[in-house]
Amino acid sequence: MHRYLLIAIGGAIGSMLRYFIGAQAAQRFGPRFPVGTLFINISACLIIGFSVEFLNRHTDINPAWRFLIPVGFVGGYSTFSTFEWETWMDFTHGAFWVGMLYVAVSLVVGLIAVAAGSALARASA
Repeated sequence: MHRYLLIAIGGAIGSMLRYFIGAQAAQRFGPRFPVGTLFINISACLIIGFSVEFLNRHTDINPAWRFLIPVGFVGGYSTFSTFEWETWMDFTHGAFWVGMLYVAVSLVVGLIAVAAGSALARASA
């Protein structure tokens, strides 16, 4: 139960920070280019890369940090970083084509899913 509380706390903080950064960026740069989302996704990649590697190398650190930071905080902040981490793991473990397939399918099917969801919402209006 303790791990779920840590995930929830980290997720709440990550979600609030994502909203704050997105809102500030939209106010500052306007809505034409998603500067806030781009910053969030790239910074989340940096955070997940650092935190997972750091925690893997320092096994003496309380494992609760894994639930709080990479799972909770980064999960609430941006799931894009998880996608990037999994792709990086494929690339660095010799599964280049699996990683490329994952990228291609995620991009293409993700865009199709967004289009389908949007069409469903328009059809129900």
